[in-house]
Amino acid sequence: MSHDTDENKVRYRRTQSVTRAEEITKNESNQRKSQPDKPCHRPRDSLFSWSSGFDNFTGLVNWGFLLLTMGGFRLVLENFIKYGIRVDPVQWFVVLTGRNEGQGYPSLLLVLYSIVPIVICLMVEKGLASDVLMESAGMVVHVVNILVLVLIPMVVIHVKGQAFSLVGAMTVCFIYCILFLKMWSYVQVNLWCRTRHKQRRNRSGRRQSISVAQLQNEREHYGDGNGVASGAVKDKVPQLVHYPDNLHLKDLFYFLLAPTLCYELNFPRTSRIRKRFLIKRILEVVIGVHIVMGLFQQWMIPSVKNSLVPFSNMDLTKTTERLLKLAIPNHLMWLCFFYLTFHSFLNLMGELLHFSDRNFYSDWWNANNIDTFWRTWNMPVHKWCVRHLYIPVVEMGYSKISASVFVFFISAFFHEYLVSVPLKTFKIWAFMGMMAQIPLSFVSRFMEKQYGARCGNIVVWASIILGQPLAIMMYYHDYVITHYNEVLV
Repeated sequence: MSHDTDENKVRYRRTQSVTRAEEITKNESNQRKSQPDKPCHRPRDSLFSWSSGFDNFTGLVNWGFLLLTMGGFRLVLENFIKYGIRVDPVQWFVVLTGRNEGQGYPSLLLVLYSIVPIVICLMVEKGLASDVLMESAGMVVHVVNILVLVLIPMVVIHVKGQAFSLVGAMTVCFIYCILFLKMWSYVQVNLWCRTRHKQRRNRSGRRQSISVAQLQNEREHYGDGNGVASGAVKDKVPQLVHYPDNLHLKDLFYFLLAPTLCYELNFPRTSRIRKRFLIKRILEVVIGVHIVMGLFQQWMIPSVKNSLVPFSNMDLTKTTERLLKLAIPNHLMWLCFFYLTFHSFLNLMGELLHFSDRNFYSDWWNANNIDTFWRTWNMPVHKWCVRHLYIPVVEMGYSKISASVFVFFISAFFHEYLVSVPLKTFKIWAFMGMMAQIPLSFVSRFMEKQYGARCGNIVVWASIILGQPLAIMMYYHDYVITHYNEVLV
């Protein structure tokens, strides 16, 4: 008892000492204010010091934005003075429609042919669900079908390369990549459902006692015996689709058109289409495409062409100057492409298809390290990687680091696929750029821990602004050397 009393006294004295210190500081401040010299100083930190707690830099942000606008406007004027008006909507419309692909429209034919592996995938799933196919045989057919789906554009564009336009080949490769990811998800999810379905069917073969909870669920579902369902409110709730009732073309094609890469038997749906929202997204897509193509014709093409000779001669000074000059239009195009794709187009498709999960991106611009950026800027791909690559690899017994490296490897392959196949220039620059994100993530996290979140965010922005134009210069140089055999002096 006395021991508790002593502890209380010690605690009381410590509390009293803190209060006493605050009281002394307060009394000192009051005494200074009462002096006839009218004191105007007090303990304060400078605003730019981290300890000041000041965070309102709105004026500096406006100042920086104004300087960037003025600098960008000057570059626009310089571009117009040097090259005139290069924007030609008719020219890029002809390229997009494939009229320069010659007879047969090979890009359109390849897009239409993609229906064949889709139907094969559905037929195999139906065979597995009805036990017509053995599980091992069905999985072999699925693997071959999905791998052939990726290889078809590589082979056809390589053999018939002169018949394809660059835009047509890129469109084909992009569509086939999306189909590869979607079909992978479709097969894997149906495998999960089929495994659970067989387990329940095996358990139902043995006679089991019915629990009270099961009886209550049956009464809620079928009624109370008088023809009146006890859960009348639940009649308005749409019934969920269960495996294998999802195995039909309507369900599969909805998934292929939906703005997601991860398959589910029951997607969250909206009740109506918002017409005003839909019209806004349509206008953004139409206007955004014109802006991106205008920037590409007017600003990107001259800058890329002018970088060829300095890059080929390994003139470090001129190459750096061209890299910095190309970085601005490329970054503007990338930002426009991001908004056009992840906000305008995907919201447009989601609205038309009543798809209610619109989490297509997060606040990647606030990312303090490379890992956070890749987790937030492209949410459909991130969800697919986590659900169908990262978690299954970890569940197989591999470490999280190994799973992360495997995810980056697959991502690097498809980045290279989307660039090298349309250009018919098989290099590894995009692949190496993606794999370089692994050591860069360590650098960004080190900067974040040692120098704060702001430094980590600067590293992320620098990698985005400078990495992309460097890759463009490298691929353009290799493309010209490979296809035109030009002697650069």
